Amino acid sequence: MKRVLFVDDDSAVLDGLRVRLHGWRKRWELVFVESGARAVAEIEQRPFDAIVTDMRMPSMDGAQLLDIVARRWPETIRIVLSGYAEDEQTARLLPVAHQYLSKPCDPQILENVIERCLSLHELLQEPRLRRLVGSIRQLPALPRTYSRLRDVMSRPEVGTAEVAATIAADTAIAAKVLQVVNSAFFRRARAITKIDAAVSHLGFIAIRNIALSVEVFSQWGGSVLQGFDPERLQQQGQQVAAVAHALAAGTPLADDALLAGLMHNIGYWILVQECPKELQQACAIARERSLAMHEAEREVIGASYAEVGAYLLGIWGLPRSVIEAVAFQHRSEQIAQTRFDVLSALVVAKALAGAQGLDAFGLPNRPPRLIDDSYLGPLNAPFDWDEAQRRAAAAMGELQP
Repeated sequence: MKRVLFVDDDSAVLDGLRVRLHGWRKRWELVFVESGARAVAEIEQRPFDAIVTDMRMPSMDGAQLLDIVARRWPETIRIVLSGYAEDEQTARLLPVAHQYLSKPCDPQILENVIERCLSLHELLQEPRLRRLVGSIRQLPALPRTYSRLRDVMSRPEVGTAEVAATIAADTAIAAKVLQVVNSAFFRRARAITKIDAAVSHLGFIAIRNIALSVEVFSQWGGSVLQGFDPERLQQQGQQVAAVAHALAAGTPLADDALLAGLMHNIGYWILVQECPKELQQACAIARERSLAMHEAEREVIGASYAEVGAYLLGIWGLPRSVIEAVAFQHRSEQIAQTRFDVLSALVVAKALAGAQGLDAFGLPNRPPRLIDDSYLGPLNAPFDWDEAQRRAAAAMGELQP
């Protein structure tokens, strides 16, 4: 049974949560405490799958509590439920909180967030890997991207489109910005999945504080993995995103398809930094046995970059369709697909954008399955294979300098 810990110094709030969540006791073990110190004592006794905490509390506030949890029990999913959203507090929470909810919170929304977070354990079943992802405080950004974003934002005349384009060019930064804009501190009624909308919604000052803060930026320090090309990883993410968006053009899926393409290889930002030796071993196995890299990763690490990336996006609260697409990009046959969706847009985009050439490890790109009209037909895709190739060629052409 999953265990969830709720922390709030207001006993009335805890009583309300007990009543609202009573029906979930058959599925979750719920524990309620009134201070950060009590919360730490509870976790020291037995681990929890998720913690939901208030921000403003005496002695130890929510940010301090989550910092302790992140360092000592990184596998615990960390959620803030608070009625305060000052810029300083938000900045303190960025490196330690996975999701943010505001008070008063609709009970159904709270239940859905917790349930979705706990269900992510099915994506990444190895506890060691969940701890690895949970311990990440920042994602790496290429030094060139960091410098360009800093320079772009220093110009008084800079516009939203230029800032958005700079952010979208870096997978890690784009993911963090979207995480924050879809949190309760900033969001409105509808989820935001477009970078330019996020920039407009947050404003330049918030973007600058988020994107350039130490918590978000971690410069990629040299070649940590022999044969790995981070520039190529960036480029391929942009190519897949452009093609996925072109394939879904004119449908309600277009924005999420673009997002899924942009985020599809974000798992490597973690694995390259945290598991370089294991990745090097997987690369050698893939080359020796002519395996796809993700297959070798599962043998060596216990999961591929797809599952690791999807788990990270999941605990950040990005759209379910995007998480599913990233998680099952190599195993789409395991999902019952009866219509063209974000997953199928990503699968086709990867087949077209990466049909030729090498991946970021210098290995041949290997589509996981045959993609042609026989795949598209049952999905009632809004195009046939010839049209898919035409759209992909046009999208790829627009990316050329």
